[in-house]
Amino acid sequence: MPRFAYINGAYVHHNEAQIHIEDRGFQFADSIYEVISCIDGMLADERGHLDRMERSLSELNMGMPLPRKTMQIIMRELLRRNRIRNAAVYIQVTRGIAKRDFGFPPDDTKQTLVMTTRPLAFRNTPQHQAGIKVITVPDIRWKRRDIKTTAMTAQVLAKQEAIEKGGSEAWMLDDDGFVTEGASSNAWIVTKAGVLITRPATGDILRGVTRTAADHVRNTLNLKMEERAFTVKEAQEAAECFVSAATVMIMPVVQINDKKIGDGKPGPVTEEIFKSYLSYIEKGKQVPWKA
Repeated sequence: MPRFAYINGAYVHHNEAQIHIEDRGFQFADSIYEVISCIDGMLADERGHLDRMERSLSELNMGMPLPRKTMQIIMRELLRRNRIRNAAVYIQVTRGIAKRDFGFPPDDTKQTLVMTTRPLAFRNTPQHQAGIKVITVPDIRWKRRDIKTTAMTAQVLAKQEAIEKGGSEAWMLDDDGFVTEGASSNAWIVTKAGVLITRPATGDILRGVTRTAADHVRNTLNLKMEERAFTVKEAQEAAECFVSAATVMIMPVVQINDKKIGDGKPGPVTEEIFKSYLSYIEKGKQVPWKA
């Protein structure tokens, strides 16, 4: 089956898609991205992802490349052409093509807009059923982690280290030894008293759209939550741990470094939040994302 991508107004075969060698996203990572999950044909937290995209662009002195409604039409058409109902939709916007120079190009430089899709399973995956292992690494990223840019070398190195150590995700640690977030997810723990703990969404982390939805879901379940930093030791001694992200939704963490969490199996609170989040998506619910 042919696979299609969208680039600057055209739907093209994926293996023929190209960008210019002087695109600023390629040369400077002068660009932002978003990933939206499509679950049974439903774009999960679409509003929140587009809210965050608009905000990330604004922080880099860029506007939206197209009206929001047009972007939504393109996403759906791309999914239709690729004939998939369970997928990750990747969107990237760059400052455009210009002579290589650190300063911004002229104001009339056309932005580059790219969209791709890939099939993705969300239910009954081996990782959801068994849980994942995370490893910890120093957080060496830049200070504007609240902007979802494509400058992700630190996250690439963290993920690779996790893979080499038999893990699926890396939790990054600040200079005081507290967990900031995962390389591609937000980090959560559940205390033995059943309280959810996650780091405050300040400039230290990226405020996840799925994180925002998970907060909404846990509130409907009458689960208590505290936004505060936590250490690796506290996480290893917690009743449960999990991560949240668009492509994994709510993923149980059963091991941190060499220490199993609880009995080494996904816990009931994580499972309840996961099932409730699926129901939230199936009902087409959306909560606003806030910076």
